[in-house]
Amino acid sequence: MRLFDTARQAVVPFTPGHVVTMYTCGITPYDSAHIGHVTTYLAYDVLQRRLRDLGHETHCVRNVTDVDDDLLRKARQLGVYYLDLAAEETLRFDKSMAAMKMLPSFSEPRATSAISEILKCIGNLLESGHAYQSGGAVYFDVSTYPRFGEISHYDRNVMLELSQERGGNVSDPNKRNPLDFVLWQPSLSDEPSWESRWGAGRPGWHIECSALAMRELGPTIDLHGGGADLIYPHHECEAAQSESVTGVTFVRHWMHVAMVRLGGEKMSKSLGNLVFVDDLLDCHEPDAIRLALLSQHYRSSFEWSDDLLADAESQLARWRSTGYGDQPVEMVRQRLDDDLDTPGALAAIDESVAVGLGVSEAAALLGISTLS
Repeated sequence: MRLFDTARQAVVPFTPGHVVTMYTCGITPYDSAHIGHVTTYLAYDVLQRRLRDLGHETHCVRNVTDVDDDLLRKARQLGVYYLDLAAEETLRFDKSMAAMKMLPSFSEPRATSAISEILKCIGNLLESGHAYQSGGAVYFDVSTYPRFGEISHYDRNVMLELSQERGGNVSDPNKRNPLDFVLWQPSLSDEPSWESRWGAGRPGWHIECSALAMRELGPTIDLHGGGADLIYPHHECEAAQSESVTGVTFVRHWMHVAMVRLGGEKMSKSLGNLVFVDDLLDCHEPDAIRLALLSQHYRSSFEWSDDLLADAESQLARWRSTGYGDQPVEMVRQRLDDDLDTPGALAAIDESVAVGLGVSEAAALLGISTLS
């Protein structure tokens, strides 16, 4: 199998051991799951299916960010307790993923379950000189990590722009460097707070995933992923602080999924241009939704439209009209092993359907049932 590695900027062999450890950044549970979420997690679902087909055991962890600025803001607006909101939305998300026939996560840990591990990591970073205290907060000092930027390959100006856009607060006067990032911060009066050696407060976003990933899977992970919008700052910062704690490689392979657009803009909660999964499931089969998304390569951003779904429903009907002859299983395996080429896999199945061959086993590799 060969997959594109974000850090190496190339399609390279992916050769894990029998047990494949994977970590995918999960949701901040303050709203319903949308088609962008499904697109991201579907890529890792199909990857796991192929790895299991090859004989591997997959341990894929997907976290829940249940303490975060966006979640706290939404809970404040609704006048509810933030963990109640998180629990409600996490349950709804899990139901949506199950309805979409996603493989269950190996574990789904919550950020608030790892406060002790987070505090330990921050203490280690302070003691080793990778972090500093300022203005009641604790920051990671990026100047102490020479490889900062080697995952994203962005220059400083792009990093500054993306940091500001994605909650990094580059104008924070307490920072030594605008690119330094928060490990621990004082809580507002109506926010959750935990005691620490550096004062009461709550963790920064990036340190949560480092602590959870290392607790659940160990210091080095075979593959780490999420949406392409997480490359910077989230994953860049996650790698820097993790490797500064352990002194070993944090991730062997970085795999990111491109963004879904709607109306020419990236689909996101902040923009409100969303297509919710539950709404689609009310009137469309999960197999058809999966097919519509798998028609696009995971590294290619695309525009969501009703036409994609209509084409997928017609395609699914054709697949279900075939018999039980020879199947294109090996061709599908070859396409998936070539950087998870799902459009190529679908084309191989279509070719078999065109000559009347059965495709149930090949379709199953994509998590699609040809039983109507």
